[in-house]
Amino acid sequence: MVRISEFQMKDIVSLSNGRKLGNIHDLEIDLQTGQIYAIFVVNGSRWRSMFQKDEEVRIPWSRIKRIGTDIIFVDEAELRTIFDENKEK
Repeated sequence: MVRISEFQMKDIVSLSNGRKLGNIHDLEIDLQTGQIYAIFVVNGSRWRSMFQKDEEVRIPWSRIKRIGTDIIFVDEAELRTIFDENKEK
């Protein structure tokens, strides 16, 4: 089991090259079933200036490949498509 607060502390990292992609900002949960549908990632530093805007990206739960102690691994090839789609909006 893991608490949401602990889950939010994990970094999102590319499985292919180890690059940090961001941090978990929020979760999308079905309240009827308790199933997590997606995580929302802020790609940028947690210590950004108030004048800089962080980009929030929705990553479907199905795109997560492995959850480690401090890291959540995603396939960057699949993730790139999601980041590109969100930039177009």
